[in-house]
Amino acid sequence: MPFGFLKSRPRPIRPALLLQEHEVAGRRLPLRVVENDRARRLTLRIDAGGQGLRITVPPGLPRGEVERFLDRHQGWLEQKLAKVPQRPQLRPGVKVPIRGIPHLIVHEPSTRGTARIEASDDGPLLVVHGDRRHLGRRVSDFLKREAKRHIEALVAKHTASVGRRAKAVRFKDTSSRWGSCTADGNLSFSWRIMMAPPPVIDYLVAHEVAHLKEMNHGPAFWKLCAELCPDTERCKAWLKRNGTALQAISFE
Repeated sequence: MPFGFLKSRPRPIRPALLLQEHEVAGRRLPLRVVENDRARRLTLRIDAGGQGLRITVPPGLPRGEVERFLDRHQGWLEQKLAKVPQRPQLRPGVKVPIRGIPHLIVHEPSTRGTARIEASDDGPLLVVHGDRRHLGRRVSDFLKREAKRHIEALVAKHTASVGRRAKAVRFKDTSSRWGSCTADGNLSFSWRIMMAPPPVIDYLVAHEVAHLKEMNHGPAFWKLCAELCPDTERCKAWLKRNGTALQAISFE
């Protein structure tokens, strides 16, 4: 039987049960089944970057129902995952986008210091120092620093426009969303957004700041978002079209 289930009488799913893995088109992916009291049907979601699967189920659903649900949606999974790039690893000689512009990674193992951008005749470089094993982390640290500097300035600009203050601005590596705003005014952003073009970064910040005034996605929210970022529709479409590829990049 798939997923290592033992042959026994059907048992209900427990909350946040981790099923070891599920194979789709030759790719073995972690599968998580989460029980939700408000769920009325099964829903299937592919994690950002195609790094795993998540099924939300109603309370008390037998495990066999999850297996049959996956069987019915195998074709859909294969179709969707075919569009998700394999998780690329950062290494010397490849390019990583910074503010939408590809930068060639140059490794200097014999020197110390934080990663830095340099110009060259062939285009911009991202020079990374230190042990090769830490290259991915040093690139992510660089993006985090850039995110803090760039996004905090945008938050200040947009909060001044809406007349609201952000209680805090935080940066995370979230797989399910690019940003969030809590009811008490905490803003969070994925530092990966620094790989997107500047107008898209501005849109994301405008989107979350607009939530300080409109905690919904109703017409008033989108009107305010467009006032803060006139390029809202184009940038939203760009992020929907390219966001998965940015989430797929591995910094491990």
